[in-house]
Amino acid sequence: MPTESAHTSCNCQSRRAFLSDLGMGFTGLSLGALLARDGVLRAGETASTPTGLPHFAPRAKSIIWVFLSGGYSHLETFDPKPALNQYAGMTFDKTPFENPVHSPLHKKRFRSVAAEEINVRDVYPTIYPMQVGWNKHGESGIEITDWWPHLSRCVDDLCFVRNMWTTDNDHAAENQIHTGRHRLDEPQPTIGSWAHYGLGSLNDNLPSYVVLGGPTRTDTRQSIDSYYLGPQHAGVPLALDPKEPLPFGQRAGKQTAAEQRREYELIGQLNELSAVEYPDDPDLRARIRAYELAFRMQSATPDAIDLASETAATQQLYGLDQDATKLAGQRLLAARRLVERGVRFVQVFPSTYGVWDSHQKLKDNHTRLCATIDKPIAGLIQDLKQRGLMDDVTVVFCTEFGRTPGLELRGGGKDGRDHHPNGFTIWMAGAGIKKGYVHGATDELGYHALGDGHYVTDLHATVLHLLGLDNRRLEIPGRKRLDMDFGQVMHDVLA
Repeated sequence: MPTESAHTSCNCQSRRAFLSDLGMGFTGLSLGALLARDGVLRAGETASTPTGLPHFAPRAKSIIWVFLSGGYSHLETFDPKPALNQYAGMTFDKTPFENPVHSPLHKKRFRSVAAEEINVRDVYPTIYPMQVGWNKHGESGIEITDWWPHLSRCVDDLCFVRNMWTTDNDHAAENQIHTGRHRLDEPQPTIGSWAHYGLGSLNDNLPSYVVLGGPTRTDTRQSIDSYYLGPQHAGVPLALDPKEPLPFGQRAGKQTAAEQRREYELIGQLNELSAVEYPDDPDLRARIRAYELAFRMQSATPDAIDLASETAATQQLYGLDQDATKLAGQRLLAARRLVERGVRFVQVFPSTYGVWDSHQKLKDNHTRLCATIDKPIAGLIQDLKQRGLMDDVTVVFCTEFGRTPGLELRGGGKDGRDHHPNGFTIWMAGAGIKKGYVHGATDELGYHALGDGHYVTDLHATVLHLLGLDNRRLEIPGRKRLDMDFGQVMHDVLA
């Protein structure tokens, strides 16, 4: 009988390697995940070997990441600027303020794909007045515009970050807010994928990283992708249809559950045999997990997104009884139901691709669009509070960039604003976040994020920190990440 060393010298697998590989098949991975979740398994942790355990005590269990595609105007939402009305119609150089186009921050933070000499974006010099009024709200006295009557009543639960900036001045910034990379760079995993990679799932019957309403187009697939982390860490899009929440996720009409279970067991056994021969194939391992998870999801997912089981009062809270707010309300209510069931990261696109992109008719567009999301997002905050979930869930509300203080002139424009990556506003609420607080600022005209500001990966680092993860310890061998990829935790916003 050949010795073990003889086996290892040929192309055959040793008995030890066979048993080791089999143990790292689907069964072993599932057991490991369960033990890690219960705190029993503590494998030798390295920067590239996540154990499913946080690096330090987490402040949040789950994230609801709400993204508004197209770039809402920070000036007409959460960062009103009276100077725009005072100096309306004047050019930047006619005001008492420093001309923001001449600021070194402009070149430092601006990265246009088009040649600079032909690029006119972001430098329109004629000041366009605000298109809506604003008031101070709550005990905190935070100013937001009149297009948010419902959210304004929640202002004391929110933390606004008014000094965000990014570098892409076109809609690839939708991917950048989620991945941290400009479209000219190598793609990176999304923030949701890093959370999944670092911590795994809290629920064996649902994906850890769920996407509602997206990706908005094929070219925004990057916004939910996991790239080199492996396909098992990518976002899983769900439809809000209890009959078919996952495409092709239902068994054949004449097939019984027992028959399907036996079918999946056979597929799993065959895949495990293949995994022994190809132990480093990430697609195969993801497929093994996917088959088993898909089987369990057939019963768990319809229940999770069964919005009809909610009370009439809850449905009204989210605006499901009104056509204008129904779509956003359904997605946000589903997000609450998913985090209740242990989904770690829910990425919500409450509106369709690019609708906030108000190059023209900004007043008409934003009046209508704010009305579609104001009641549902306020309903989410109120619902999380009354269910005691604000201590477990952090809500992030963001967009890809802001809008220009200057009037857009392309195409004879007269009533809109162009893309503006140099300064914009997002807000956060819930677990681990200060309440009724404003962090950072833009200049008097709302052009530049003041000070160092916060590049989008600072938001990523903060979210991962809330989940108990040190972003700099989430490294992959052979993958060099830039310092910008890691970002800096925004400690000032933490409670």
